[in-house]
Amino acid sequence: MQEAHIRSIFGLKLRQLREAKKFSLFGLSKKTGLSKSYLNEIEKGKKYPKTDKVLVLAKALEVEYDELVSLKLSGKMAPVAEMIQSGILEEIPLNLFGMEEQQLIDIMVSAPDKVNAFISTMFELARQHNVSRDKFFLAALRSYQELHHNYFKELELKAEATAQKYQLRNEGKLELPILEELLQDEFNYQIDRETLKGRDDLPAVRSVFVPGKRPKLLIDPATNEWQQIFLLAKELAFVELGITQRPATFTWIDFDHFEEVLNNFYASYFAGALVIPEQVLKADLQHFFQQPRWDPNLLQELLKKYTSSAETLFQRLTNVLPGHFGLDNLFFLRFESPTAEEEYHLSKELHLSRQHQPHATERDEHYCRRWLSLDILKNPDRYQQGEQALGVQISRYPRSKDEYLVFSVRQPDLFKSNYYRSLTIGLSLDKKLKRQVKFIQDSKIPVREVSVTCENCPIQDCQERAVPDTKLRLEQQQAYIKAEVTKLQESFS
Repeated sequence: MQEAHIRSIFGLKLRQLREAKKFSLFGLSKKTGLSKSYLNEIEKGKKYPKTDKVLVLAKALEVEYDELVSLKLSGKMAPVAEMIQSGILEEIPLNLFGMEEQQLIDIMVSAPDKVNAFISTMFELARQHNVSRDKFFLAALRSYQELHHNYFKELELKAEATAQKYQLRNEGKLELPILEELLQDEFNYQIDRETLKGRDDLPAVRSVFVPGKRPKLLIDPATNEWQQIFLLAKELAFVELGITQRPATFTWIDFDHFEEVLNNFYASYFAGALVIPEQVLKADLQHFFQQPRWDPNLLQELLKKYTSSAETLFQRLTNVLPGHFGLDNLFFLRFESPTAEEEYHLSKELHLSRQHQPHATERDEHYCRRWLSLDILKNPDRYQQGEQALGVQISRYPRSKDEYLVFSVRQPDLFKSNYYRSLTIGLSLDKKLKRQVKFIQDSKIPVREVSVTCENCPIQDCQERAVPDTKLRLEQQQAYIKAEVTKLQESFS
């Protein structure tokens, strides 16, 4: 066990025994001759007393030496000690949220028993539901993005300064040969497109980074030009941001530390800002929003202007819309689906401001087939606009009264054969959006009532329903029984 954990548990043990004796810190100080500040530092886990002082404390608290130094805690302190020993608190990037590990421990120790039990239950549920470290890390990262409205000005400025320093944009666009030349000449990179060629046993690996005096980047030559531009832009980000703790592969296989998750996000954000400059995108969005009618060709033109990847553009929208338009009540979704099957997997999501209605569910339920994200995958012909399928929809949730303006694009999944992806961004239909988006009143924009899952759907006569609304009916039955029982009680009271 780490020394810091031993100090923390000893401090908790001392506090528990002191409070059992009804001693204040001042009282224990007088009884032992040890200063109040020193005892406080011990209880905070900052110091561990030497043997002679442990003996003094044991005598004052009337316990055996071995009991005082043991790592076992009883009562409400037991789950706190268990969490400290498990190392799970180290996995939580508390510093991102302005907190230290000891502060969380203090909250748990001083909290009422019910609060402490609730925190312990949350950790237990995470273990029981097999929440992996990767999922835990990525959930923490999403919370960090939401905390900052997914807009990081310092990264925007650094990306723009880098583009200016190396004169990277040719007529506003990044070019693969220029990025490759920069990494080779300035940073001694070797670009290898042979080693991963034909490696069908590594289907998800598009690049491998090999550190060294001459760092080597192995690139699968099957990746298209746009993917390679983003890969090299991300390598440039690692160099310019001075990042050394990073994942070695794209797509990533796993992460050993949260720092790798965070640094990978920083590099991806930087690369996106390098590819799509915020000020240029801001001007284009202002023009797009000022149109009196919905024009799918304008969205198509934005995709062509910046990148062939709808995901990169939509991810940039989650930065620029909150950062420059104040539209931070939004969500981003990425669904994957095999061409020949009606099977949908939500592989990526981001919610700013709050957990919006279209969100991932770990339960074995069926996502609403009326979502634009799913319908564009199943019925792409309805949405075909030139080279690809893209659409718009106003989604209304009858139970919550929430409304969203939703855009979605369907594209081939470049990492899986015979798979397609839908990339979706949804904006809450609030006063800020209505004030800035002129075409919101266009009658050509379809309006649909949607739900979250079929099992909980209140929409009657839904033609797209995949399964019956079993959970909703159970909920309604329970509500009915509860109301009838209340009536019976009242009739005899």
